[in-house]
Amino acid sequence: MSGYEAVYRRSIEQPEAFWGEAASGIDWDTAPRTVYADGRWYPDGRLNTCHNALDRHVAAGRGDQPALIHDSPVTGVTRTYTYAELLEETARTAGMLRALGVTAGDTVVIYMPMVPQAVVAMLACARLGAVHSVVFGGFAARELAVRIDHAQPKVVLSASCGIEPSRVVAYKPLLDDALEQAAHRPERCVILQRPQCRAGLAEGRDLDWAEAVAAAEPAGCVSVAATDPLYILYTSGTTGAPKGVVRDNGGHAVALHWSMANVYGAAPGEVYWAASDVGWVVGHSYIVYAPLLAGCTTVLYEGKPVGTPDPGAFWRVVAEHGVRTLFTAPTAIRAIKKEDPSGAFAKKYDLSGLRHLFLAGERLDPDTYHWASDLLGIPVIDHWWQTETGWPIAANCVGIEPLPIKPGSPTKPVPGWDVHVLDADGRDCPPGVEGAVTVRLPLPPGALPTLYRDPDRFARSYLDRYPGHYLTGDGGHFDAGGHLYVMGRIDDVINVAGHRLSTGSMEEVIAAHPDVAECAVIGVADELKGQLPMGFVVLKAGADRDPGEVERELTALVRERIGPVAAFRRAVVVSRLPKTRSGKILRATMRDIADGRPYTAPSTIEDPAALPEIETALKGS
Repeated sequence: MSGYEAVYRRSIEQPEAFWGEAASGIDWDTAPRTVYADGRWYPDGRLNTCHNALDRHVAAGRGDQPALIHDSPVTGVTRTYTYAELLEETARTAGMLRALGVTAGDTVVIYMPMVPQAVVAMLACARLGAVHSVVFGGFAARELAVRIDHAQPKVVLSASCGIEPSRVVAYKPLLDDALEQAAHRPERCVILQRPQCRAGLAEGRDLDWAEAVAAAEPAGCVSVAATDPLYILYTSGTTGAPKGVVRDNGGHAVALHWSMANVYGAAPGEVYWAASDVGWVVGHSYIVYAPLLAGCTTVLYEGKPVGTPDPGAFWRVVAEHGVRTLFTAPTAIRAIKKEDPSGAFAKKYDLSGLRHLFLAGERLDPDTYHWASDLLGIPVIDHWWQTETGWPIAANCVGIEPLPIKPGSPTKPVPGWDVHVLDADGRDCPPGVEGAVTVRLPLPPGALPTLYRDPDRFARSYLDRYPGHYLTGDGGHFDAGGHLYVMGRIDDVINVAGHRLSTGSMEEVIAAHPDVAECAVIGVADELKGQLPMGFVVLKAGADRDPGEVERELTALVRERIGPVAAFRRAVVVSRLPKTRSGKILRATMRDIADGRPYTAPSTIEDPAALPEIETALKGS
C-alpha cells in the first residue's frame, strides 16, 4: 500500500487516533483527553490560536524570521514583519481592543483592504478570544449593514480607503452609510488612516487606529475552549438572511497546521503565497492562519494578476520574495494567459525557486492546466474545497506522496475527508457515473460545526438531503483509479431533452480552442428541449476573429467531443465574464439574463459593467 493510501485509510478507519496525533503539532493550554465526542473535536481542550501562530515561534528562537511580507504595487510599498515585530504589533492591537471593552466571545467586524493591519486585527481578536468577522473591503453599504446586524460586533475595525489599480475606494463613507442602515450600533469604530484618502472621524464613536494602538498596553493570550468560535465568515453572494460559516479554534488550528506540511509540502521558514484576499476563506486559512501556524513566511499582496502593472506581476513577487509555494485561483492564471499568451513576462524572472502552483476556487480546465504547466515546468496542482470546509477536501498531497496528475481532476480525497458520489437515492455511483459529491460524517477537524445563529439552516442546507453525509452542493464522479472529478455545482447540470449534461464538460471542450482565454456555459430555457446550453467566450489578446466563425468552430468541437445530444449551437463572444471578486463566474445571474428574468447584481461582483455587456451581447447574437 502506497504512502498516500496508508495515510488516507488510517484517517478514515481510525479518525480519533489520526487526529489525536495531529493535535500534537499544536500548543495546548489544556491538552484534550477526548479527541471527538458529540459532533465536536477536542471538546475538553483549551488553547489560543494567536499563541500558536506567533508567540510560540518567538519563544522557540525564531523571532527574527520574516513572518509577513506586504507587497503593494498599488502604493509602491513593500514591508517585511518578523515574527517578533508581528507579535508586538498584534499584542498592542489586542490591548487596544481590550481597552475598548472587547473580551472573549465578543464579535469584531473587520472591513479592511489588503494591508498588514487587517492580518494584525484578525490575530488580535484571536489573542483575546474574540470572534472576528471579516467583510470584504469595499462591499456595498447595504451588504455591510446586514453583516453588522447579524454579527452584532462590539467594535468595527476599518480603514479610510482601499486602492484599486485605477482608483481609490473610500471605505469610510461606505461604513458610515452601513451604520446608518444597521439596527445594531457598535460601540466604537477604529479607522486606519491611509495617506491616499484620509477620512473624517465621528466624535465619540470613531478612533484613529495609529493613535489608539500607540496608547495601548500589550495584551497577552486568553485561553479558550477548542470548541469556542474563532471567526464567522459570511459566504460570498449571500442574499436574504446571512449565511455565516463558523470556525472553531481547536479543530481549525490542528487541521490547518497539518495541511501545510502534508497537502502543500511547505516547511517552516519557507515563503508561502496565497494570492487571494483576507475577505475570502483562502485569505483566512492560507494568507493568515495556516502559514503562521506552520512557521512559514506569508505574502500579503495588494495588487492584481494583471494591470499592477502588467501580466508579470505574480512572477515578480515570486522571484523577489523567493516564493516556494504559490496558491491562487484558475481565473488569475487565465487573466495572465489572456494578456500574455506566450508567457513572455514570466521569462523575465528567475522562477527557479518556485516548487508548486496550487489552484482552487473553481474548476481548473485542462487547457489552463497545460498552459501553466508548460510555462513553469513545475507541478500544477488542482485542489478543491469550500468556504464551509476551511481547507482542502481533495488534492494531490505532495507532502505525503505525489500522485499522478490527471488534468481536470483535483486528484484524490485528502486524509480525513470520506468523499462519496451518491445518486438520487443515496447509493454510491459506480466509477464514471456522475452524482452528488458528499462527505460521510463526521467531518474532519477544521470544517464548520454550524452556521452562526442558524443551526436549522445548517442541517437543511448540508445534512438533511443525504442522512449521515455532508452535501457539498457539487456534482462529479470518480474514475476507475479513484481520482475525483468535480464538474461544478449541482445546479450547473442541465437537462437537454431528458439528457442530463454537465456544463463543466462543455466548458472543458470550449476552453481547449486555441483562441479562447476563458468561457462559461449555462443552460437556458427552451420550449422544445427544456434547456439548451449557451456559451460565453472571452478571446485571447490578439485573437482578432469573426465571432460567427468562432461560434461555428466551437459548435463543431462540442458536437465532436460530447455529441449531438448536447445541442450546443450558440456561443457569444464577450470582452469579460461577470465574476465575484474571488473569481467565481456568476452563472446563476447569467442564466437569469438569458432567460429574461429580472436580476440584481450581487454585491460581490468585481465589475458591474460586465452584466449589461452580457445583455447587449445576447440581444445582438
